[in-house]
Amino acid sequence: MAISERGEADRRLDQAARAAWLYYVKSKRQDDIAQELGISRQVVQRLIALALSENLISFQVRHPLSECIALADRLKEKFGLQFCEVALNEAGNTEDIPAVATVAAHYLDNVLMQKAPVTIAVGNGTAMRETVMRISSADRPQHRCVSLMGNLTPNGRASRHDVVTKLAERINAQSYPLPMPLVAATVSEREILQAQLGYKTLRGLVDDANLLVMGSGNVGWQAGIHADGFITDPELAEAMDAGAVGEVLGGVIDKAGRFVEVSYIERLTSLMRAPNSRQPTLLVSSGQIRVPAIYAALTGKLANMLITDENTAKSILAVK
Repeated sequence: MAISERGEADRRLDQAARAAWLYYVKSKRQDDIAQELGISRQVVQRLIALALSENLISFQVRHPLSECIALADRLKEKFGLQFCEVALNEAGNTEDIPAVATVAAHYLDNVLMQKAPVTIAVGNGTAMRETVMRISSADRPQHRCVSLMGNLTPNGRASRHDVVTKLAERINAQSYPLPMPLVAATVSEREILQAQLGYKTLRGLVDDANLLVMGSGNVGWQAGIHADGFITDPELAEAMDAGAVGEVLGGVIDKAGRFVEVSYIERLTSLMRAPNSRQPTLLVSSGQIRVPAIYAALTGKLANMLITDENTAKSILAVK
């Protein structure tokens, strides 16, 4: 087969995989798929038949779309990433956390399959919660799951996004939560909390962890750390006035990925990793609203691995 013919065949398979994904995974009608892809309904039918005949589908689309692979390669090159995977999503989607969480869960399943003890440190938030919900149940008592951040508000209320306990229960692993406020009431309170033996134990586990996994948040009046009660209205306003564009583990960062010295930063109890560390650190995030945060975190080398969706990936690469 000539090179041009092989290229056309690959593009045909790409289109067949996309049509099949929209039909079987997203439950789209064939007329809607035809409109989205700019083809006729009859062509959609032929593409779905091709996907079946080429064994691209079992319970999921197995053909890796070349566009997603290309986006991942560009992101790896741009930010010097160790690993990047881009999930499929529908045209026009501004956020697809379920798709990204599904891909992240598959990646973590492979990590957690190991028989040798693995220590995985995780953040909180919607993307982390959705990822853990999709991880396969297993019996891995040798593994350790460690929290990177506190799960309590200053008044003691727990967040609905607690992740480490759910992950440990999912795989029957050892659980090391961080049962303290994300932001302490005072600097002296933070110092007392961090002087405890339990905190020092967690610090050591995080430093030696095989993998760190976290999400990212936007900075604005829809910010998760504000909506969940971790920081106050004045503290959020201060962060916005100081030029913060994103949030990682409760800390706010500027466009260059540097932590902004807002007043509450000295009271933050999160177990941060040093920028530029070679420790595998996976950022799982999706959504146009989080693009500035993702771009900043990768620019500042706060993470060296990324799982996102194709629309978010395109927006990240378009940032000037």
